[in-house]
Amino acid sequence: MEFKIVGDKNNKVSIKIGNITIGKDKLIIAGPCAVENEDMLIKIAEKVKSWGANALRGGAYKPRTSPYSFQGLGIDGLKMLKNVGDMFNLPVVTEVLDVRDVEIVERYVDVLQIGSRNMQNFSLLKEVGKTKKPVLLKRGFSATYEEWLYAAEYIAVEGNTNIIMCERGIRTFETYTRNTLDIAAILVIHELSNLPIIADVSHGTGKRSLIIPMAKASIAAGADGIMVEVHPEPDKALSDGEQSLDFSQFEELMREIKSY
Repeated sequence: MEFKIVGDKNNKVSIKIGNITIGKDKLIIAGPCAVENEDMLIKIAEKVKSWGANALRGGAYKPRTSPYSFQGLGIDGLKMLKNVGDMFNLPVVTEVLDVRDVEIVERYVDVLQIGSRNMQNFSLLKEVGKTKKPVLLKRGFSATYEEWLYAAEYIAVEGNTNIIMCERGIRTFETYTRNTLDIAAILVIHELSNLPIIADVSHGTGKRSLIIPMAKASIAAGADGIMVEVHPEPDKALSDGEQSLDFSQFEELMREIKSY
């Protein structure tokens, strides 16, 4: 393995987002899977910030397995994220799906997310590498550590080393959970690279009941933070309700991880 930039352990990457510095502070990204409307986003942002979240997530563009599923609000969703993020002084994280959308997404958000399906979309990796915004790089659901780190190298080669790795579970033979959250990835990424790593404990499990224990396990293993989906009424969510916490559950999560 030859990771000339992200493997340089003498130059540990320090990323500042909003009022926190990743590595020094735990990054807690919380919010709905998909932006549904601005009133709901305001309610979510207010609650998650009050309990300790320091970044707001929400999908404006939603890559869905079925073309008939909710695909997101697009530019309107980006505007809502920007407005609500500014309202609560929360940096905003959202996924960019297409090279053609990088410029407009960058205009509205603080962190550009590369989703699992696009981890080896090399044109997209190069394009976000030309920006100055931090990039949240999710692991592909069948990707090895080597493939994932080379994806990060594609971004870094273009000049952007502000990369946050995100373990979001991999596809295994197990079908009870949506994915298998690979806790060892947290240790391996710290061992092989100079990049911070967080865990997406919502996609990593797909089950609400597993989110809090796996968040605790991830942080105990050395994760620099977590990403979690939160919705006021998960059972009515337009996307991924079964892996979203309601407000009381998110409050419990934040109490549980406070001592880690």
